[in-house]
Amino acid sequence: MLIAIDKRGSINLPASIRKELGLVNGAYLDIEVIKGGAVVMQPVEIFRTVRLDKQGLTKLDEARQSGVTEMPTWLSKEMVYAEPDPESKIS
Repeated sequence: MLIAIDKRGSINLPASIRKELGLVNGAYLDIEVIKGGAVVMQPVEIFRTVRLDKQGLTKLDEARQSGVTEMPTWLSKEMVYAEPDPESKIS
């Protein structure tokens, strides 16, 4: 498939390629140039990082269990992976 580079250096990925790779608006691609000049693009996901010490995790868990308000959906999903950050110093 032949595509053109515009004056800003941008390219447009054809819909058939975006569909095949499952790419939607705002998706990220990791691009690498390998030996011989071939360009390899792979879809990647970016995950937010929330770092809390044990005290912060405890407070967050208490807030979660209180049922007073709902946390943002993205934060609720990230709570599954929450661990203490041993390097974090919160005063």
